Amino acid sequence: MSSRSSSRIIPIAVAGSTRAGGSPLHFTSPPPLSLYIHVPWCVRKCPYCDFNSHEARAENDEAAYVATLVADLESALPSVWGRKVSTIFIGGGTPSLLSGEALHELLNAVRMRLPLLPEAEVTLEANPGTAEAGKFAAFRAAGVNRLSLGIQSFNDRHLEALGRIHDSAEARAAIELAKTHFERFNLDLMYGLPQQSLAEAMADLETALSFAPPHLSCYQLTLEPNTLFAARPPQLPEGDTCADMQDAIEARLAAAGYVHYETSAFARPGYQCRHNLNYWTFGDYLGIGAGAHGKLTLPDHSGFSVQRQMRWKQPKQYLEQVAAGQPVQEQHGVGADELPFEFLMNALRLNQGFDPALFEQRTGLPLLLVRGELEKAAREGLLTLAPDCIAPTERGRRFLNALLERFLPG
Repeated sequence: MSSRSSSRIIPIAVAGSTRAGGSPLHFTSPPPLSLYIHVPWCVRKCPYCDFNSHEARAENDEAAYVATLVADLESALPSVWGRKVSTIFIGGGTPSLLSGEALHELLNAVRMRLPLLPEAEVTLEANPGTAEAGKFAAFRAAGVNRLSLGIQSFNDRHLEALGRIHDSAEARAAIELAKTHFERFNLDLMYGLPQQSLAEAMADLETALSFAPPHLSCYQLTLEPNTLFAARPPQLPEGDTCADMQDAIEARLAAAGYVHYETSAFARPGYQCRHNLNYWTFGDYLGIGAGAHGKLTLPDHSGFSVQRQMRWKQPKQYLEQVAAGQPVQEQHGVGADELPFEFLMNALRLNQGFDPALFEQRTGLPLLLVRGELEKAAREGLLTLAPDCIAPTERGRRFLNALLERFLPG
């Protein structure tokens, strides 16, 4: 989720106060809180990847990085004091490059400093490579209770085109190990791969389904700026072919009993990713680690303000700046005029929609501010509006960017 540039901090007031020139706000308490931890290293940078990831080098010191993460967390404690953490997500990069001992130390340090809910979801992103898969038992012992495996494809030709370091056999073996140690796990699949056919995309899906995963993420390969694929684009399937893949994948997963609960997320009932649901319902998340982003609702002299943060991106600079007591590179307030778009940009990713009351709970603003645009979108067949639910239609999901544009601040 990208940060929006703004240097001006506009506080969001508590219930009973009044926005200048407007109606009373009803922002009474902060939303649920999650913790995101970023591990920036990977074995090799994939040509499609635009995340903050860097190829691991021999001089990388995992003990020093874990100690820096703990110091970063300690510096952030005043901003989340007294709040319970509902989910933890360790992403990257490739966090499964960490040793089981390092992960155990890290999660113990988190538990000592933050109160976790008893049922807190703790997710780790993992590479299916043999070396990482061998650590799955240690990750479970450390407290990870949900694993997300970056499979992408079971076709060796496509894996090679994507620059992945694992092959199909390693992917299958990793999934079997994941099933042994984790009740909750996710498989990432991509479609629209270089020279991929509809039949090949569906073969990948059928292979994934043969493992009965509780959760699947299926998303189309896109050419992101500042990636190798953007500089040297591969030959991708035509748009109509990709649309056919999407339709076929959604239909097959529905037939298999998966709930399509978010743009690219499918789960068996009860196995939705709680961490991502907190993002999409505009919850708070503290982000620590190189380049990590965060969104926090912080008290101030007027009540609360919604703040976005970003840690220093380059790992070496991040370590230096945390040691100097300056882990946050950028911080800015989300203005009251921006909050409706920020909320809807997340909540309208949910296929089942959201309770209208959630808008006011998460933004402190009355829904009346956007009611006119919501009704217009409903007349155009992009939304359904009901007293207890606002949801995108199938057409709205297909044209989500166009739907969201109408809520951008003037």
